[in-house]
Amino acid sequence: MKKQVRLIYIFTVKLNQMGLIFIQVRKKFLIRPHFKEELDKLGNVSQINVYINSKGGDVGEGIGIYSQLKRHKAHKTAYIDGYACSIASVIPMACDEVVISPPATMMIHPAWSIAMGNAAELRKCADDLDKITESTKQAYLLKSGGKISEAKLTELMNAETWLTAQECIKYGFADRILGEDEP
Repeated sequence: MKKQVRLIYIFTVKLNQMGLIFIQVRKKFLIRPHFKEELDKLGNVSQINVYINSKGGDVGEGIGIYSQLKRHKAHKTAYIDGYACSIASVIPMACDEVVISPPATMMIHPAWSIAMGNAAELRKCADDLDKITESTKQAYLLKSGGKISEAKLTELMNAETWLTAQECIKYGFADRILGEDEP
C-alpha cells in the first residue's frame, strides 16, 4: 500500500507590526481557526510533513496549532527551513521528528505582550505572561527527552536565545540535520 503523505507550510506574514501565522494546506492559506478543519480534511494519512519558516506570531494561535498536530494520528515530521522563532519554535515540538536545515535557526524566549492599564492590571499581565511561558516550556521539555534541564531552558529563554541547527540537536529540539543521517 502506498504511503499517503500530506504537506503543510507554516510561515509568517507581517500585518500592522503584529505577526500572524499563516498555514498553507492544499494550496489554501489559513490561520489557526481553520487549521483543524483543514487538518481533518487530510483524512486518514500516514505521514504529515510540516515545513516551517516563521518569525512567530500570536501565542494562542501557535499553541492551538501545536495541540491539533499533537493529537493527529499520522506520523508528523517538521522541517525547519529557515526561521522557527518565538511561538513558531513551539509548533515543531508537536511532531514525531524534527529535521532542521544546516543554516536554519530557532529562537526561544519568554512570552511577551503589549499592555496598558493601571498598576494592578500590569502586574496581572506580568503574572499571566509567566504562566504562558511556563506552559510553552513544557513543549520544549517533552520534545527534548531530558537533553535539557528546566533550569537551562529557562536560562536560554530569558536570554532570548538564537539556536543553530547543532544546538537544536544538542538540546533535543531537533532530531537530525537535513542531509545528514537520512533514514
